[in-house]
This record gives sequence, structure tokens and C-alpha cells, in this order.
Amino acid sequence: MNDRFNLYRFSSPATFYPLAGKMIPWFIAAGTLLGLVGLYIGMLVAPTDFQQGEGYRIIFIHVPTSWMSMFIYLVMAFWAAIGLAFNTRLSGMMAQALAPTGALMAFLSLWTGALWGKPMWGTWWVWDARLTSELILLFLYIGYMALVAAIDDARRADKAGGILLLVGVVNIPIIYFSVKWWNTLHQGSSVNLTKSSMAEIMLWGMLLMALAFWMYSIAVALARVRTIILERECHTDWVRAELTGGKS
Repeated sequence: MNDRFNLYRFSSPATFYPLAGKMIPWFIAAGTLLGLVGLYIGMLVAPTDFQQGEGYRIIFIHVPTSWMSMFIYLVMAFWAAIGLAFNTRLSGMMAQALAPTGALMAFLSLWTGALWGKPMWGTWWVWDARLTSELILLFLYIGYMALVAAIDDARRADKAGGILLLVGVVNIPIIYFSVKWWNTLHQGSSVNLTKSSMAEIMLWGMLLMALAFWMYSIAVALARVRTIILERECHTDWVRAELTGGKS
């Protein structure tokens, strides 16, 4: 295979670093555009819900951040598995770069859920199965970041953090299926792979916002992994050249 099309060469931090820099502006632009269109549809075009009134519009933030909080964790667990299986340096860096954004998404999910729950349920918080399992997800993110930061040796930190990520994956199906497995206050899913119970314009607004958060997550993760690469590879000649103004 021509080396130009060999994806394995991008597993090297030295090769991935400039590629990430080139991709960041594109994902920022895509996220901004999708976010503006999604907010316009969700806040101005989508009709008022006949049961929840105008308060339902928080779902255009709440639902996408909830999706992303679970998706990012699965991606981190994927990178952890690759790192543990093949001992690749970049895998641990990618997982570490994604963690703060995943924690942010979990926090926004809980915060917007509380804002939604107060007018709909009459309370900010209940120990509902979905809310509790989402809170556990936030703690998993925080625990992973704390564990990695507590271990000085980067490779050992990647392995320890990777094991925690893989163990924590069990919480993801619990979050997703909690409304089906238990009798909870949280409403069931309005969107699945085959059908949607909401108006089409509402669905479009929600999907556009989900894509916007996805693009944002990729952009900030790429920016963060570039910083991690520079920190971990500071002993190499190419990083010295990069930091002193040479070409990467």
C-alpha cells in the first residue's frame, strides 16, 4: 500500500500533530455553522410544545449534551482498548484529551436536566435511575482525570486510566436503558434508530445541535491532544524544532 494512504502512519505523534492542526479550523467552522442553524431552528422555528410550553426548548441543549457525554466516554474507552492492546502512545493521549470535554458534556446534561426538571417535575433533582447513572458518569470522568494526573509516568498513567475507562463502560447501557428497565420520572426516548415521536422540525434542530457539539468536541480534543503531544514528546528533536519556530 502506498504510504500516503497508510493510516497507521498517523499513529505517530510526530505525524498526527500537524494533521490535527490542519483539521481544527474545519471542525470549528462546521461546529459554529451547525450550532447557529440548530439554535435558530430550536429557539425560533420549532413550534411550542402543547404539553411543556416554551420550557421544552432546553432539550436542544440537554439531549445533545447527554448523547455526547455517553458517546465521548465510549470513544475514550475505544482508545483505551487500542492503547492496552497495541501499546500505542497516541491512544492514551487521545483519551486524555477527550476527558475534559466529556466531563463538560456530562455536567451540562445534568445542569440543563435540572433546569428542565424544576418546571416539569416540580424539583431540581431526584435520585432517578437515569439522573443517578449520569451523575456516576460525571464522577467517572473526574476520577479518570484525577487518576491520570496522580501518576507521574505517562505510560503507567495511560494503562491505569485505560483500565478504569473499560470498567466504567458498563455504566453507559445503564444510562441508556434505565428508563426501560426501571419505573422512573425521566421520560422515555423520543428518538431511536427507526422512528421519532417528535415533530420533524424539532428533530432537525436537535440533530443539528448534536452535530454542532460533535464538531466542537473534535476541535477542542484535537487542540488539547496537540498540547499533550508537545508535553510528552518535549525530549524529541521535532518538538524542539516546533517550539523554536522550525517546521514540524
